[in-house]
Parts: sequence; structure tokens; C-alpha cells
Amino acid sequence: MASTKLVRKDRRNKMRAIALQNTIQRMSAKPVIKKVDIEEIKKSFEAAK
Repeated sequence: MASTKLVRKDRRNKMRAIALQNTIQRMSAKPVIKKVDIEEIKKSFEAAK
């Protein structure tokens, strides 16, 4: 018995899975927090007053 495979459906299912993984990764990514010198910011506010 020969087995048949639906190539288009297989490709579509794989692409859906990849898109779902990419969406999950994009939504769960945390932004990079830059190092900020808090004391320097406080000094700039004091100087502005």
C-alpha cells in the first residue's frame, strides 16, 4: 500500500506553527533596559530649578 501525503496541507500547517511560535516570542520579549544614571538626572532637575 502506498501512502499519500498532502504536501500543500503539510506546508500550510508548518507555516502556521512557525507563525504562532514567532508571535509568542514577539509578545513575550522583554525590552532592553538601558543603564540610566539616576543621580545625574536628579542633578539636572536641581539645576533647572
